[in-house]
Amino acid sequence: MFKKRAINKRLQPKSSLENGPQTEELAEPHNTSNLPLKSDDLTPMIHEKFNNTSDLKVKKYINLTIYYIENQINQQELNQNIIGKIKQADEITTETVYASIAINEVEDTDDLSYAILRMIKGSVALFIEGTPKIILASIPVKESRALSRPENESQVTGPQLGFNESLATNVSVIRRYLSTPDLCNEFFVFGTRTNTAVSLLYIKGIASEDLVNRVKHKLNQIEVDALIDSSVLNQHLDDHSWSIFPQMLLTERPDRVSDGLLNGKIALFVDGSTNVILCPFTFIEFFESREDYNIRWPIATFIRLLRIVAMFLSIFFTSIYVAALTFHYEIIPQALLVPLGESRSRVPFPPLFEAVLLEFIIELLREAGARLPTKVGQTMGIVGGIVIGTAAVQAGFTSNILLIIVALSALASFTAPSYTMGNVIRIIRFPILFMAGFLGFYGVMFGFCLLLIHLIRLSSLGAPYLSPFYPPRFQDWVDSVIRLPMKYTNKRPTLTRPADVQKYDPDKVN
Repeated sequence: MFKKRAINKRLQPKSSLENGPQTEELAEPHNTSNLPLKSDDLTPMIHEKFNNTSDLKVKKYINLTIYYIENQINQQELNQNIIGKIKQADEITTETVYASIAINEVEDTDDLSYAILRMIKGSVALFIEGTPKIILASIPVKESRALSRPENESQVTGPQLGFNESLATNVSVIRRYLSTPDLCNEFFVFGTRTNTAVSLLYIKGIASEDLVNRVKHKLNQIEVDALIDSSVLNQHLDDHSWSIFPQMLLTERPDRVSDGLLNGKIALFVDGSTNVILCPFTFIEFFESREDYNIRWPIATFIRLLRIVAMFLSIFFTSIYVAALTFHYEIIPQALLVPLGESRSRVPFPPLFEAVLLEFIIELLREAGARLPTKVGQTMGIVGGIVIGTAAVQAGFTSNILLIIVALSALASFTAPSYTMGNVIRIIRFPILFMAGFLGFYGVMFGFCLLLIHLIRLSSLGAPYLSPFYPPRFQDWVDSVIRLPMKYTNKRPTLTRPADVQKYDPDKVN
């Protein structure tokens, strides 16, 4: 079994001068590796390893045999920089092959399992008769889409760049933002069947060594057969896997990842995924956006407060309406009693059933609009909401006032910058709604207390989830719900316990 391990050294390009075989090694009279000395014996072994797959190609030239997976390598580079160059040599030996190949990443190995893995990743295996080693030249097909705008984290001001599916491209984008040699990049491999590359990025001198070691320890504990996306790795790293709340951020914005690294956080890149894991993360940070730093501080503070109010509105507004109509008529102003009575005069259902029905319809429309093509989905959401809402009121299934309340609650749930936190808000509404329908305001308060206790108990990589409010860290309040001028945000948050606390000298900002 291919064990998960750090592969910093093994995946680095090797030059022909540094890694060419020594003469003394070639002069050994017996074979100490697990490789045969003849291609006639090696070829069946490779075919067996690949289960006789049809895209395994074998080419023979004099005493050189070339093995590769057809769709994994660049055919033009193979013909020009490998086969074409080798044919120009007077004789084919290990030294002449190293000297002839015009490829940067070349290495040799006597481990057949490792050679098979490298062939899957886009390397060509070259075997010379009588030599118990395989030369590997990496020429993978570089198929990746161009960098484009983020799909799920749009903003008006600031960079309009998002990650793509290429691990190397995503890391290079971060290096473009953070041009410092202190940016450390460590590689890991996960999945005994997928062998997915994962990069762990942090800034040495800012990130806490304890935090880095904790993440490495968690990564070393993971044993899976497949890792397809960063969201899967995110769930393996959670401190509380049973909680509905996300404990790490999944983002597709390089500027947000760079800002997090500068604050002492750690980023995890998964090959083939457009989302990057940023950790640790707190509850309040899910309602912050990188755009908040690109606008004036009073506007940024107002927008953050608006998101917090919208969260409470989305969770509790419908529940308060149901509790008031079911148990607590006395709190409704007298001026509203007549419109409420007229609106509900034709509705044969209790407020709880009416609210659950509308919330369910809203969720159906939202999910249908997300799964359909973009233009059709937008039309479906708008037309479906208008048609179904109007028909429901005219048919007497619901009241006008509740339709407005449910629509406002659904609209408020979209204000969260994080898609995962928006989904959490959607789900939490339902249990609190049922508590309000059966227990009134006592149920709403009971649900709020349960929610608060659960948030207090949560942590993200050992850091308190409700920081900086619990435990109270007043020095971090200047950049949480409110955002003060840059002069007062000169210190990194204490959440990550950064090695370098001071960002800049506040006296030299203005």
